[in-house]
Amino acid sequence: MALRAKSSGMAHADPHISENSRPVIRQLDDSAINRIAAGEVVERPASAVKELVENAIDAGATRITIDIADGGKTLIRVTDDGCGMTPDDLPLALSRHATSKIDGSDLLNIHTFGFRGEALPSLGAVGRLTITSRAAGHDAAQIRVSGGKLDPVKPAALRGGTVVELRDLFYATPARLKFMRSDRAESQAIGDVIKRLAMAEPSVGFTLRDVSGGGDGRVTFRADPLSGDLFDALHGRLAAVLGREFAENALKIDASREGIRLYGYAALPTYSRGAAVAQFLFVNTRPVKDKMLTGALRAAYFDFLSRDRHPAAALFIDCDPTLVDVNVHPAKSEVRFRDPGLARGLIVSSLRHALAEAGHRASTTVAGATLGAMRPEQPTATGAPRVYQMDRPSMGARSLSYAAQAPYRAEGAPVPQGDDNAPGFSEFASAYSGRVIDAPAPPHPAMAGQAVQEDQPEPQEQRAEELPLGAARGQVHENYIIAQTRDGMVIVDQHAAHERLVYEKLKRQMAENGVAAQALLIPDIVELSENDCARLLSVADELQKFGLGIEAFGGGAVAVRETPAILGTVNAEAMVRDILDELDDQGESQLVQAKIEAILSRVACHGSIRSGRWMRGEEMNALLREMEATPHSGQCNHGRPTYVELKLADIERLFGRT
Repeated sequence: MALRAKSSGMAHADPHISENSRPVIRQLDDSAINRIAAGEVVERPASAVKELVENAIDAGATRITIDIADGGKTLIRVTDDGCGMTPDDLPLALSRHATSKIDGSDLLNIHTFGFRGEALPSLGAVGRLTITSRAAGHDAAQIRVSGGKLDPVKPAALRGGTVVELRDLFYATPARLKFMRSDRAESQAIGDVIKRLAMAEPSVGFTLRDVSGGGDGRVTFRADPLSGDLFDALHGRLAAVLGREFAENALKIDASREGIRLYGYAALPTYSRGAAVAQFLFVNTRPVKDKMLTGALRAAYFDFLSRDRHPAAALFIDCDPTLVDVNVHPAKSEVRFRDPGLARGLIVSSLRHALAEAGHRASTTVAGATLGAMRPEQPTATGAPRVYQMDRPSMGARSLSYAAQAPYRAEGAPVPQGDDNAPGFSEFASAYSGRVIDAPAPPHPAMAGQAVQEDQPEPQEQRAEELPLGAARGQVHENYIIAQTRDGMVIVDQHAAHERLVYEKLKRQMAENGVAAQALLIPDIVELSENDCARLLSVADELQKFGLGIEAFGGGAVAVRETPAILGTVNAEAMVRDILDELDDQGESQLVQAKIEAILSRVACHGSIRSGRWMRGEEMNALLREMEATPHSGQCNHGRPTYVELKLADIERLFGRT
């Protein structure tokens, strides 16, 4: 009896069921409804800024100013020069599900940012909201709502457009304030939102000010409106938002397929980042964070970056609104394509085509980092002014100077040593050349790249200097090729460059001949769930191209009958389950391809020119010419640069020749 009582006492009552009566269904009041909705639409101050700025863009604004205080917690003010609202529109704008963007007949044909009619009433439910607006031909008016309580419309003074001021966000739901981050973190999140919208709308000017503490505040971000060609305006806006270095190292993307257009800019592989912080994707100019699109971007750079590096890109997809559903997330940050494979394939093929057309090009940041590592001599501690050399002389003046400074040597007679009266320089020497060429047969590798004088340079080498990677002038430490270009010099890592060339050759051979498959004497049977089995069999044709042959074996099992021969002995079950994990995470799998190409990369590494090998001049020039003709030769198999280009002006700046 005591045991039964103890057991009864351990039972936990269901907190959702009343002991006295059944649950009662109640109709929530409008205030509670608005606060619940606000929890979905307004997650943090950045969410409120996003909704208000999108409304301003939808209103046709050309200049938008955003003022925030304390990370947006105490003040968010958005001022625009859009079409404005009439006094009669103001109360309706604060009603739930009231909007001018759609008529409700077609929820897929969406052409605007905001269309739900939830933002303004949600903000009014959790904060103190004031809207002042004036439409053309009407007087300005103002309306206020605080914690869901609406005040009457009253006259106001405003030249045009709309000013929306939100104070004390979440004051009506103080529990939400406990989940806010620091003012700095919230301000940074707001800045990220504004930058994304600024990239989406190059023709609109944006100004973000932090007015914490009162006064005029400080401008933390500014982007003036741009006009002209789409790509020119976008390129200028990306330079303002992402920085000049991104704009200099970005490739133009413009491709279309079956009603979907992809355009924007994607950075070179050598301009990669340590995290996915420079990836911006837009669908019909709407900033989105879509797993499928991000996976497609990663797949396009799959063969050019190591796993710890991430590409940088700003890509825009334009399509008929009926081909994409933007109504799948309260914040409209996710989309769903009617044909996701079409969008993904367009991204992968377009980016790979652009990267191939870039050829041997490497990012300018490589040269910048190299110049940064070369530090000129610092001024003396006495503070004496630095003495600069004269400006760089003309070609004729340099020729005469070289001639005058040539060591004097009477024909057939050496210069006497220890004689102070011996002539130092000849004033009438023959033509002088400091060009570095190769000796016919150097006795020791240490002599590689030794200077040899020659009366006249070969015309062929003069022409080579006009080529992108120039003419080889020497080899340093038996690993680095020094080449002279028309306006600078190039330093090439011979091993990394040749490794990439061999790797590209092996990939071409694999694409032409296919991947050899090794048939298993006894097929491996892998037991899976029916859903996993169906998902795996849906990509069986793609896996077969890389030598992995699978087929259904009844129930949820699959039979692995072939594996890629180049991989040798593999654990078929582990590979199949890893492929399924990639399919769940990214929607597609590159595991088999990655393993095969990793083998090709190792083969290329062992088959390429080794570090420490002396190269003849014709070999170095042949390597440079092959790099110019081979796509992706600007980076090695791991995404590192294969060469550094230094402009003559930058080199002269290092020596104070400015």
